[in-house]
Amino acid sequence: MEWYIAYLALGAVAGFLGGMFGIGGGTILVPVLLMLFEAQHFSPEISMHLALGSSMAIILFTAAASMRKHHQHGAVNWRVVFGITPGILLGAALGALFASSVSPRFLAIFFTLFVYFAATQILLDVRPHASRQLPGKTGLSLAGTFTGWLSTLVSVGGGIIVVPFLIWCNVPLRHAIGTAAAIGFPIAVGGTLGYIVTGWQSTLPSPHLGYVYLPAVLGCAFASVITAPLGAKTAHKTNVAILRKLFALLLLALATKLLFNVAA
Repeated sequence: MEWYIAYLALGAVAGFLGGMFGIGGGTILVPVLLMLFEAQHFSPEISMHLALGSSMAIILFTAAASMRKHHQHGAVNWRVVFGITPGILLGAALGALFASSVSPRFLAIFFTLFVYFAATQILLDVRPHASRQLPGKTGLSLAGTFTGWLSTLVSVGGGIIVVPFLIWCNVPLRHAIGTAAAIGFPIAVGGTLGYIVTGWQSTLPSPHLGYVYLPAVLGCAFASVITAPLGAKTAHKTNVAILRKLFALLLLALATKLLFNVAA
């Protein structure tokens, strides 16, 4: 029972942050899930893949709830969402295949470096200058393929990649966050299916679907569906600049702990 309580608490935090910042919560989910799996004595050989796959499945629920709330606020550019989705699904499949072919150590280091990059971007409020317009179908497909690949490999909703891209393409910040939250849904669909398929033959803790550990998904998803809309609502009504910096510091701390674990 204590593990379900831990999963509920993690889902509540990740859902709120995902809704607020359009990031899907994966940067929080993966390192904390790794800690919980380690405490449950799961094998280090499968824990990283299991954390990535489970995080992706949790984001499926978080992204759906967050997308609905941002849509209600009129902040989703659906032309971009529909245009980028085919590339997203292709990239997500490639990302899951790549993740299944490399070592847990490589994945952990790659994830840590990505989190350092994301946290620094948030902490320094680095944003590209709006210097071009949205690309056509080909450009959106290419952007979607890269976004789906990288987002699945590090199990995030894609906001840290999509938001700067949309700002660069002259999309207002509020609409960039809302659209990124909506794009997180096809990322989660493709990534979850990819991790289920690539982990199907693995010997993993039950109950599971491939690299998706069902108790973690159910506990986190239940709480995240409740808190993700609250996070999205907060983003539209509150100055979140200070919260963003605190969130970035939390990410740096989690990434550093993960890096020390890998080096040990």
